Amino acid sequence: MEMANLIPLPVIIPLGMAFILAIFHHWIEKASDLLANLTMLLLLIISISFVGLPSTVYKAGNWGIVKGTPIGIFMVLDGLSSLILLIINSIGLLALIYSTSYMRRYTDRTRYYILFLLLIGGMNGVVLSGDIFNIYVFLEISAIASYALVAFGTEAEELEAAYKYQVMGTIASLLILLSIALLYSTTGTLNMADISMRLNNGNKEFVMLISALFLFGFGLKSAIMPFHAWLPDAHPSAPAPISAMLSGVLIKVIGIYAMLRVFYNVLGIGSERLILNIFLALGAISMTGGALLALGQRDMKRLLAYSSISQIGYIIFSFGLGTPLGIMAGLFHLINHAAFKSLLFLNSGAVVYATETRDLERMGGLRREMPLTAATSLIGSLSISGVPPFSGFLSKLLIIIAAVAAGRYLLALLAIVVSIITLSYYLRMQKMAFFGERRKDISIKEAPVSMCFSMLILAILCVGLAVLYLNPLTRQLVLSPAVEVLQSGIQYARVILGG
Repeated sequence: MEMANLIPLPVIIPLGMAFILAIFHHWIEKASDLLANLTMLLLLIISISFVGLPSTVYKAGNWGIVKGTPIGIFMVLDGLSSLILLIINSIGLLALIYSTSYMRRYTDRTRYYILFLLLIGGMNGVVLSGDIFNIYVFLEISAIASYALVAFGTEAEELEAAYKYQVMGTIASLLILLSIALLYSTTGTLNMADISMRLNNGNKEFVMLISALFLFGFGLKSAIMPFHAWLPDAHPSAPAPISAMLSGVLIKVIGIYAMLRVFYNVLGIGSERLILNIFLALGAISMTGGALLALGQRDMKRLLAYSSISQIGYIIFSFGLGTPLGIMAGLFHLINHAAFKSLLFLNSGAVVYATETRDLERMGGLRREMPLTAATSLIGSLSISGVPPFSGFLSKLLIIIAAVAAGRYLLALLAIVVSIITLSYYLRMQKMAFFGERRKDISIKEAPVSMCFSMLILAILCVGLAVLYLNPLTRQLVLSPAVEVLQSGIQYARVILGG
């Protein structure tokens, strides 16, 4: 079988299994745990097999280019999409393993797995689609599944958070759809590579209008400040493994990845200083505002949610530098954030599972009864704060070096200050949750094995990712191809169309 024929599998497999679970729900309910986890394991194996492959195009129905216009649906695997696929399916597997124990407190876990697989299938589709309208379709599949998952507990708090999330998400989707409609009306095509070539000598004012609409739409999806209002409610309300997926993966795929793909490879504004300056400004506002808002939080998951806004700011800021080192640092921090923020949300889930509270002031001394949760939470906290030798230190150091090399000295200093603020509120969280006096009125024990397994693997990644980055072979195989895709800009079109 040709490698191109395998490209649709990360989309077909989870969507297919979701429909199988839905149709045969009553007959295979007891096996749904196993089937969902085996599906995610298969997706991870496929994602690993894609790493290091050259850019490959799958043409649905074998429809290619007719009279100079690609009329079929293209699915594209390149260095960037293979990296993001690996992140989605590795974090997805760990979150699903964690769910097997965590979700026992919820009713109808089969429906949870159906929605989870739809979420994964949608995100994989966004990453692999070479057609801008299909990016929108898959984006909506993942978004709608995430709305339902946020509301899965069906309590008043969950329903309110899901409603707010859905309203903001719908506004973002409308802006993105409007942008796509305007592009189609001008270029007469939906293939991203073809759009890129037709816009190459187009109206600059039109491109800037489209850029503004996409920026608002994807900015809402990724919760960059000031488009962040939905996130602090959605993340705390969702089940812990879904919080991990939302923060660790979803906002990066339907927000950051989609934005980078459109801006760099379709609109070709990788060297457009105005857009890059906007990225810098939004990144600086997000990383500072998110950190300051996290400082005063007593709700453990809300603190983590505001921290996500801050860390997304680092990523956008790094891409706004527009240099090869800035792109490399941004991608590496994106990978690291997927690991340590997923870990911290799973830690919070273990704490809530044991204590039935998210209030830090009602915790204390948990490290005695929950040693693995406490140890992995400390590792995640130190990594996200940029403390050596953890991977977060290395990616933040690269961002600061890239800012200095680009002559952005004040912004480099701001990145250091925000990192110190981040350390302060994570140390406060550690002190209030895991140290001090233990509450006497509740019985506490360590989280179940499956939950501990996922937390332990992510904690190992918080150290191991730095080692992998420092290995030239690994960096050349996984990270460098993704950097090259973004650096190539609209040359992406020639690779896809064979021009």
